[in-house]
Amino acid sequence: MAGLSQVTIYTDGACSGNPGPGGWGAILRYNGHEKEISGAEKQTTNNRMELMAVISALKMLKERCEVDLYSDSQYVCNALKLGWAEKWKANGWMRNKREKALNPELWEELLKLCEYHNVNAIWVKGHDGHPENERCDKLAVKASQNI
Repeated sequence: MAGLSQVTIYTDGACSGNPGPGGWGAILRYNGHEKEISGAEKQTTNNRMELMAVISALKMLKERCEVDLYSDSQYVCNALKLGWAEKWKANGWMRNKREKALNPELWEELLKLCEYHNVNAIWVKGHDGHPENERCDKLAVKASQNI
């Protein structure tokens, strides 16, 4: 995918109770510009908010991009990097013979976005002083408190 624009995205999701009110936040950086986005749902889970942060950020991109995605969600990063989500999809959204994969509609949407964009998922430790992760957490928490 040579010649694609390079974008850096930072994301985080938050949930008060699990399930409960939740929010997500993201920072997009491209060519010296930065945009912050956030959203919320009244009844959700932390993992759904982590996924919504990534999906919403990728949907903001106006063209195919090379994306470095920073997230503190091992659920998101491992499912993308290690191919778990593709495997779940191939197995009819089953994690194994007995357990359904959670959030299949969000994973379906995210996998389509990842087919279009070249996404490199990078895990960062949450609540460990990473400035962009801390900012995304604040965006997510604020969004969840405003619904």
